[in-house]
Amino acid sequence: MIAYLSGVVREVREGSAVVVAGGVGYEVQCPASTLGRLKVGEVAELSTRFVVREDAQILFGFSDADSLKLFDLLTGVSGVGPKLGLALLSAMPPSAVAQGLLSGDVKLLSSVSGVGKKTAERLVLELQNKVPEHLAAGATASGGGRAARVDSTAGRDAVDALLALGFREAQVRAAVFELLAADPAQTADALIRKSLGKLR
Repeated sequence: MIAYLSGVVREVREGSAVVVAGGVGYEVQCPASTLGRLKVGEVAELSTRFVVREDAQILFGFSDADSLKLFDLLTGVSGVGPKLGLALLSAMPPSAVAQGLLSGDVKLLSSVSGVGKKTAERLVLELQNKVPEHLAAGATASGGGRAARVDSTAGRDAVDALLALGFREAQVRAAVFELLAADPAQTADALIRKSLGKLR
């Protein structure tokens, strides 16, 4: 079991990164929020989950233990495999996923590609009472109790504009969604400006 990985980032790909530790390059599948923090040439410290299947052995990595906890909870639900768990954690900040589960926001969860309404309902049913409330910290808008909506028009417009400038999609999505989680009412222009500050 590989529970932790510390090494130099050799390459950041779409959906994964190559981390060199002990002279070995490990390909690690990561959510967008984690990929957005990795920089080539810098040391990465990842909490990991090693998944062995009949046809593959896959290492999943997360920049914090809370994201790994959520991944484990999500993939513990019947019909939700590692790929779908990673898709949920890539489509929105982990805090928004946690808040969506706690508040029973089926619409938010099913807005993620690959997550149908029935799967979203099953996630809420099985995890609503299992998700630690501290995992949702930062997902609520000021004075409100709902998770930040990351599928807003402003968010999509900001992502499209930043991609047109040549930034990597994983990093763009992580930056924009982090900003939306802090303040869902931001305009596309504000999101683009603030994201550029994070990405440069």
